[in-house]
Amino acid sequence: MLRLSIQARQAIARLTLPVLIVLSLAIMLLGRAAPYVPERARTTLSDALAPIYAMLAVPLATAWDAAAYVGDVFSLRSENMRLRAENDRLRRWYDVAMALDAENATLKANLHWIPDPSLSFVTARVVADAGGVYARSVLLSMGPNHAVRKGQIALDASGLVGRVTEVGARSARVLLMTDINSRIPVTLEQSRAKAILVGGNAPYPRLMFLPDGAHPAEGERVVTSAEANAFPAGLLVGTVHYASGMQPMVNPAANLERLEIVRIFDYGLGGIVPPEAPGRTVMAEPKG
Repeated sequence: MLRLSIQARQAIARLTLPVLIVLSLAIMLLGRAAPYVPERARTTLSDALAPIYAMLAVPLATAWDAAAYVGDVFSLRSENMRLRAENDRLRRWYDVAMALDAENATLKANLHWIPDPSLSFVTARVVADAGGVYARSVLLSMGPNHAVRKGQIALDASGLVGRVTEVGARSARVLLMTDINSRIPVTLEQSRAKAILVGGNAPYPRLMFLPDGAHPAEGERVVTSAEANAFPAGLLVGTVHYASGMQPMVNPAANLERLEIVRIFDYGLGGIVPPEAPGRTVMAEPKG
């Protein structure tokens, strides 16, 4: 091993910085004089390293695939355990449902139950929202010679939407349950308390005129009531929700903000007719 004296090491240390400066200046001058030289050097280096990168890419990709496969195996194991537990719960609920179905059939047979007649309905697409004279309403595109009438019930796949307020030759307007003009008689499914669902142009309509001592529970299902023959009984409206304070509200089951397809049902009701649009008055016939 070569040993340098202290003077030699000090001389080399003093020369290091000037040598590096000179080398940097030389490289800069070379780049100015022949700009293609650094580019050619980079290209040559890339050409030399490309096969090495290609050779390393295969084992690296294999390693990444193996790691992802191991992660998928562990996730599949946990997912399989979750699905087995859910399947067990579904089997128990299936047994309960079958027992209730048999009990229901027996009770109907003993009571000489007359099933409800099949309902007729018209399916329509929502083409406009928040239009017309109502704050919360949707416009439906109807085919010609449709049988939709004012006052019929509008539902989507999840629950109640509202009632038909205007009918044209090829269109119909539905007043949503969240509109300030909407009043729907409802029943709390668990406590069987009666109330009126009042819209307020907000996402959650309010439950008003509850009986004394009635305290709806959070998440309790709310269905329509047959009071005044305005709505059929048992249509799902939503669930009780306390947004702020102690005022019970209802979270609609139907997605009223993104309605696309609506079904108009004819329940053959002759009860309350939806209100006329605000500002409309019926002109009296002149006497004589």
